[in-house]
Formats: sequence, C-alpha cells, structure tokens
Amino acid sequence: MKNVLVISHMYPSSSNSVLGIFVHKQVQKLISEGCRVKVVCPVPYVPSFLSGIKKYKAYIDIPPKMVLDGVEVFYPRYIEFPAGLFLQYSGFFMYLGIRKIISKLYKKFKFDVIHAHTAIPVGFASIRLSKKYKVPFVVTIHGQDFQYTIKKNNMCRKNVIKVLKSADKIITVSNKLRNIVEKRELLNKTVVINNGINPEEYVADKQVELEGDYVMLSVSALIKTKGIDLNIRAVSKLINIYPTIKYYVIGDGEEYKNLKRLADDLNLNRNVIFLGRLPHSQVIKYMSSKCDVFVLPSWQEGFGIVYIEAMNSGIPVIGVKGQGIEDVIVDKKNGFLVQPHDLDDLACTIDYILSHKDTAKIVGENGKKTVLSEFTWLRNAQKTIEIYNEIMR
Repeated sequence: MKNVLVISHMYPSSSNSVLGIFVHKQVQKLISEGCRVKVVCPVPYVPSFLSGIKKYKAYIDIPPKMVLDGVEVFYPRYIEFPAGLFLQYSGFFMYLGIRKIISKLYKKFKFDVIHAHTAIPVGFASIRLSKKYKVPFVVTIHGQDFQYTIKKNNMCRKNVIKVLKSADKIITVSNKLRNIVEKRELLNKTVVINNGINPEEYVADKQVELEGDYVMLSVSALIKTKGIDLNIRAVSKLINIYPTIKYYVIGDGEEYKNLKRLADDLNLNRNVIFLGRLPHSQVIKYMSSKCDVFVLPSWQEGFGIVYIEAMNSGIPVIGVKGQGIEDVIVDKKNGFLVQPHDLDDLACTIDYILSHKDTAKIVGENGKKTVLSEFTWLRNAQKTIEIYNEIMR
C-alpha cells in the first residue's frame, strides 16, 4: 500500500466547493484503488483586518483541516501576491508556508511519493520537499503552466523548466500539452494521462424540459477564449434555416454583458438563453435532456472535462482542432472537430448535425462508448498508480 502526499493549491474547500474538483476525484479513486492519500492545499494568507471584504473573508474562514468525502485535507497558509505579482517567487513562498505542516504530517504519515499539481507554485515547492524527505515526486501539468506561467516572464519560464527537470515523472492531461515540451530529456519522462469522469455520477433523476425543435448547449466560464461569441454568430447564420433554434448558455464570467449585447444586437434574445452558473447536478440534467449538440469552440483548452461530460450523455459534441479534446474526439466518428476561430466551419458543422439527426445520434452514442472505455477516473487512477510504481522503483 503506497502512501501518497498530494499537494495542490486547486482543491475544494469551504470557500469553493468545485475548485480543483478534478484533483479531488482523482484522489478518491487512488484511495479506492489501494493508496493511502493525504492532501495539502495551500491557501493564500489574508490578514484579519480584511475580513470585512467578502472575497477575503472566504479565505480567512477556511479551516486548517477538513475531511472531504473521507479525504483528509490540510489548508496551511502561504504568502501570495494579487494579480500574479511576483509569481516567479510563489513556489518559494509556498514552501515556507507548508513545510511545518508537512513535517508534522510526515511523523505519522511517511509518504512514499509526492504528487504535485502544477509546476508553479506547487512543483517548485515540491523540489525542496522531495530532497528533504528523500522521496520521488511527480508533477501534473493541467495547462496553466504552459499556457500562462511560462509566458509571464523569463524567470517564470526558467522555474517551470527547473521543475520539469527535477521531477521524476511529468504527467500532462493531454497530448497538446505534452507537445509543448521541447527538450528530448523531458519528453522521455513525460506521459499523457487524460482526466476523466465517474459515470455513475451522471445519472440525472429528472431531465429539464427545453424549448425549441433544435437545441444547442454550452457549459463554460464566459471568457473570450471559450468562443461563445462564435456560437451566437453561428445561430445568427442558421436562424433562417432553423427559426425555432434555441441556444442554452450555462456559465458566468467577465464576457457576460458583451455576449448578452451581441445576442440582442443580432435579434437573438429569444433564441439565446443565458442560464448563469448552475450547480453541477443541474448541469447534468441539462446534458441529459433533449439537446441536439453540445458546442464549445474554445481555442485554449488543456483538456476540457466538460466535453467528455457531454459525450457521456450521448450528445454529439463539437470541439476545436489542435486542442486537448483531440485526444478524445475522432472527427465525425465519435464527435466533431472544427477549425479554431472559423465561423463558417462551425456553422456548417452545426447545420450538418441538425439536418442529419440519425447520423448525429450514432456519433453521440460512439462518443459515450469512448468515454466509458477510456476516460474515467478509474482508468486515470490506474495509470497514475503505474507511474508511482515506476518512480518508486
């Protein structure tokens, strides 16, 4: 039985029950597969005089320790500067903040391996911990390190590379991210382990009644890179062919007002329905309802669990070529892939799905089979344990 110390600053807490839920799901399966796991989730330190501000009070109120679904989670504080300021030093600050709790933890729980989620700041802190306790460590790259951190400044890039060189094994959640790794010595120790779902959690007790003879759905944060504006413009191109088409948008974010204005300007306020952020259980109900297509033309996705969530419901799914979802979707076999930023390609693909419902249904069923066979947290945990065994040897 392996003792695993998981360190992730993305993990559910009393202030955010869904942050890093994918890490929590993996941890649960690791435990069910025989590992003993403790989680350390470093939380930004907030001085008490800021408790009057709702955002900061949520951090202050996070307890030092919680048990979530049987998983013991520790929440030590570390110094973090707002807006990514001094990001290049964040790994060092994190090490200072977590070293005491890990020292206490090690006396009762002698971990055999450290699993760091993200290179900066967690992986950087794990370099010192790995040396101190003489245990190997593996780092999982979820996307932020390669899509943001290495572009922040030269020192951030050097620190990411330092983590990759120091890690005994590198896991990326998609081939898209693995292909960013340029150095041959790093590629040789990099393995792709895709995220997954627990299929048993996606059985909706009741569907949602949706209006419209033709129904589109997307679920995402409302930010520019998700391509929701492209979906709205695609509806505008298709409205004459499918006048009763409805596009349901689940999610919230900084682009909400701009997207709402776009829908109004295109006279689509009756066709585009913004539902806001919904609980995950409610999202599943929408995915399990009469949806003809799930479409998210995002051009900056490390992987994108929401795609396989939709595929698991049997909905034909549209993703973007060159993104992480290419690990899952084979175009026109178990889903559809379009060119990034290409409105005409997107609109034509939606049109094909809506006008060939029998064919689209078969594609959707193939997508569900793909997810159930390869993209579950059980398969993810089994592959991860193989990595632990390898680096412990």
